[in-house]
Amino acid sequence: MKMNKRVLSMLMTTTMLATVTACGSDTNADVAGTTETTVAAEETTTASTDDATVAETTEEVAESYEIPEGMYLSELTGEPISEEIQDQRPIAVMVDNESLALPHYGIAEADVVYEMMNSTKNDRITRLMCIIKDWGNIEQMGSIRSTRPTNILLMSEWNAVLCHDGGPYYNDQYFVRDWADHFSGTFSRVSNGKSREYTEYILSGDLEANFEDSGYSVNYNEYANEDTSHFTFTDYGTTVDLSDNGYQYCADATFIDIKPFSHNGSQLVYNEETQTYDYYEYGEIHEDAEDGEVLTFDNVILQKCSFAQLDENGYLIYNCIDTNQPGLYATKGKITDIVWTKTTETEITRYYDENGNEITMNTGKTYIALIPDDTWDQLAIYGN
Repeated sequence: MKMNKRVLSMLMTTTMLATVTACGSDTNADVAGTTETTVAAEETTTASTDDATVAETTEEVAESYEIPEGMYLSELTGEPISEEIQDQRPIAVMVDNESLALPHYGIAEADVVYEMMNSTKNDRITRLMCIIKDWGNIEQMGSIRSTRPTNILLMSEWNAVLCHDGGPYYNDQYFVRDWADHFSGTFSRVSNGKSREYTEYILSGDLEANFEDSGYSVNYNEYANEDTSHFTFTDYGTTVDLSDNGYQYCADATFIDIKPFSHNGSQLVYNEETQTYDYYEYGEIHEDAEDGEVLTFDNVILQKCSFAQLDENGYLIYNCIDTNQPGLYATKGKITDIVWTKTTETEITRYYDENGNEITMNTGKTYIALIPDDTWDQLAIYGN
């Protein structure tokens, strides 16, 4: 997908947070600053290979990444998943991110995790929204808490059913929309020694019962976008290296400190072994209470986004319907500038590179943070 020249011009003039010649190994700077990195040219030697060897290698690669029978490439991750749920709608689960709600259950199974400020109070505490395609395998997920208008607007672009427990009356104007399917306060209570607000979880069988009682379609309905894929993934079995694209801004990113989320101290630390970003909060790596699995992501998207505070209680709505707004995309230890656009309530948020092309992402799980525009400059990105 291409932008017109006007949009591309805006992109080039508004999103450059730093100028470097290429992805370097000497980057260690706040993202709000300007860093120059010099990368020495490397001599490359191409070994001669006969045609038979090339053909054999190509065949081996093709066989290694063949999609298994009975599976298709998920529209959420670009990786193989059962064809039996190809038409099944995802769910979007609101998860409490206060320290008292920890440990989380089932979060590591999510395909996409959004994190955003839930209130301007309490050090701008965040809440998570987890998008899950294969929800039939959930054994325990949560704890479940209330939603905000922004979450309704974002879940709509996935044609997901929002799973939450109430919320302010500001939600009502969105829940009356025909596309706004949701389950509220209809999940299981687990006795965990905590106060009631921290005891609601999705347990096995809860979603099936909710769908049956509500009459909502389990499968994508008429409000789903024709192209249900949010992202343009690289071919299955291949890898995106941002340093190969010749971007004007491309830098090492092995430690992403989301200082705007000061209450829980969200951080993403690049794991060289898994080549993914491990999620940390409250000073510790996030491990799922269900099985000890680390919450980790192949892709990290940071969106600069303005917001409107709705009242003195700290309720707010992000201006997530907007065009040509700045952001950052990180994968495999590198980061580059992007812009994002969402044109309507149900339209998919699209992400573009500095050339106006929709970014090509690595297959796997994705973390998306909506960073308030008044604290965007606090973001800190470090390299090796």
